[in-house]
Amino acid sequence: MIGNMKTFRNILATGRAIQSLKCNTQVINRKSHVVSYRSAPPPHSKATKIGAVVVGGTMWWWVIWHLWHEPDHITGEFDYPDAAKWTNIQLGIPRDV
Repeated sequence: MIGNMKTFRNILATGRAIQSLKCNTQVINRKSHVVSYRSAPPPHSKATKIGAVVVGGTMWWWVIWHLWHEPDHITGEFDYPDAAKWTNIQLGIPRDV
């Protein structure tokens, strides 16, 4: 019982210490980044918009260029096998009875 009272007293003392710290602290507002909690963020600059379009356009040019000039990356490097040459055993088809 006495041990429980000491624990309770320690918890109360800790709570009072935290409350006194809250009253004596200042909030420092450095404005180092944009916080848009429940509000719209500021609009992007014109340079940011143009840069995004340039980077996106370059990416799509790169993808389409390589799909056109190196289609083997997608379709593979080898000829597709002729399915007419496969036997029924290779295809897993049982023999006719």
